[in-house]
Amino acid sequence: MFIQTEDTPNPATQKFIPGRPVMETGTANFPTLESAKNTPLARNLFAIKGIKGVFFGSDFVSVTKSDDIEWFVIKPLILEGLTTYFMTHDKVKVLQLSEADRSPAASSSDNDEIAAEIQELIESRIRPAVAQDGGDIIFDRFENGIVYLAMQGACSGCPSSSATLKSGIENMLRYYIPEVTEVRAIE
Repeated sequence: MFIQTEDTPNPATQKFIPGRPVMETGTANFPTLESAKNTPLARNLFAIKGIKGVFFGSDFVSVTKSDDIEWFVIKPLILEGLTTYFMTHDKVKVLQLSEADRSPAASSSDNDEIAAEIQELIESRIRPAVAQDGGDIIFDRFENGIVYLAMQGACSGCPSSSATLKSGIENMLRYYIPEVTEVRAIE
């Protein structure tokens, strides 16, 4: 099995592409070992010293490392863990993932029509672009003209994520949906 790797805009995160589906639907974010306890692949990756986060996309795995370890040290261990897992499993088994860690998020009850338009733009234009960088963006809610979004995977903690939110996503949403006045990231 050959697994491709790609750098992401976040220097602490690498994208691993196994050449097969990873998640059947949605995405899964594991920002801590505790959140990964019921998902074997994520738990195994966290067993590697220096792993700080794991994210599963439709056809990729993003891994975030701590600053005190270099990629050349842990990359072979990650590749070995992914290869071993995918040699015996078709897709990632995600057991008992909390709603906060799974996407897409529930829709907002406020401003349902505007929220639906925002979600449609996120699904059709923004999420595919963010996934190329090894992450995901989750709509949380629309309140008083403000869109609240959660960044996951490579996008979470990325030095350029605030610029992406303001320059890219906010401008696009404001252009297509005049009711949007601002975009804010949530944890």
